[in-house]
Amino acid sequence: MNDMATTREPASLTRGLVDILNRPITAADRKRAALHLLDWIGCAVAGATTPPGVAMIAYGKTMPSGGCRTVGGVSLSARDAALINGSFGNVLEMDDLYRTALVHPGPVVVPAALAVAEEIGAPASALLDAVVRGFEAMIRVGRSVGPTHYRYFHNTATCGVFGSAAASASVLSLDAARTVDALGNAGTQASGLWQCRLEDTMSKQLHNGRAAQSGLIAAQLATHGFTGATLILEGPLGFYKGMCPDGWPEKLLQDVDAPWLIHGVSFKPWPACRHTHPTIDAVLALRDKVAPGDVQKIVVSTYRDAVAICDNTNPRTPVETKFSLQHASAVVLMRGVPTLADFDSDAALDPAVAALRAKVELREEASFTQPYPAHFGASVLMERRDGSTVSHDIPDALGDPENPLSIEQIRGKARMLLTSANYSTAEADSVIAAALALADGGAVADLTRQLR
Repeated sequence: MNDMATTREPASLTRGLVDILNRPITAADRKRAALHLLDWIGCAVAGATTPPGVAMIAYGKTMPSGGCRTVGGVSLSARDAALINGSFGNVLEMDDLYRTALVHPGPVVVPAALAVAEEIGAPASALLDAVVRGFEAMIRVGRSVGPTHYRYFHNTATCGVFGSAAASASVLSLDAARTVDALGNAGTQASGLWQCRLEDTMSKQLHNGRAAQSGLIAAQLATHGFTGATLILEGPLGFYKGMCPDGWPEKLLQDVDAPWLIHGVSFKPWPACRHTHPTIDAVLALRDKVAPGDVQKIVVSTYRDAVAICDNTNPRTPVETKFSLQHASAVVLMRGVPTLADFDSDAALDPAVAALRAKVELREEASFTQPYPAHFGASVLMERRDGSTVSHDIPDALGDPENPLSIEQIRGKARMLLTSANYSTAEADSVIAAALALADGGAVADLTRQLR
């Protein structure tokens, strides 16, 4: 795709974005949206059983009841359901990803769209169209913010408000002017500082929940004529000036006639930070060539952000294990295809895993940094005790468009996550079928009543 193709000059960037969102949506686009909705459901249902999820559910029980069901079993108003459901989807680090925007659209856009659709009784087509449009808005903003923004801000949160607002506005059938208002008031709420990544906190879940809720509220306000800044993105006191010192505003409206960007979103197969995934893939490819007890040294060469974000030789908590290239390398070499249990506290404290982690060296490699974030790659070299070595390169992680998961693999991931949260296999398969049936006219209520 040529990033410089077909750029238009609207009255404002926000209005230009709204024009892009009004393009036709096809049956194939809706089927893709249903896959991402299913992927979010699996991640959220399992995420609701974790300590952050349990805390959010307890908070949700203090709120007034309403007609929107959360995956934590509480029925709330749409705005409160978006907050609670929005906090679950990224806990396990298995949420979807658009690489060049460094955003995870599903955990923000889907809970907002689903809450509004359930509250007003919208048909499945309206829900799926909203997911397509919400992904588009969030990704377009995300790929325009520039690298310094990501250094300090959680893109999924700051760009997510635009996605949830666009999705909610779509379900509510707002006209162009009211959608601009919704995006303006969403953008003024953009927030999410990365300090939480440096400490073992639950703030990242709050980021997503608030992004989902803030955009939804902005769209609901717009239905009552509540106005927002038209120049929220490019204005002298707007988003780019205040939060994106080396941003690329011109990228927002590029390729306006290209396919919907939801088709370029990656699905994540492993329960760890996406920056660890190419390394996990490489270690899996080497497992039949090196026994853990015969390893003298493991050298992981990857891109700069992966090293900066996931360098932790001694993780002690589930959050820390998910952001440790050393842990990912060791636990996968020892145990094979990674499961949820491989990134829990017991795995972090396993003496054998710890001993192997200590043998892992990280190196930033220019050949992987240069194509990042368009490509997430890594190379793993293992040196045996006799000095011989084996290595494997991964240019694109499993689940990326160049190395995609099959539909059956996506279904299998959802089934695994649902059954980990005590759904029976039959119950999980019913949820999966109801989610995918939305693209063929299935009812939203047939899906939500199966969530518990």
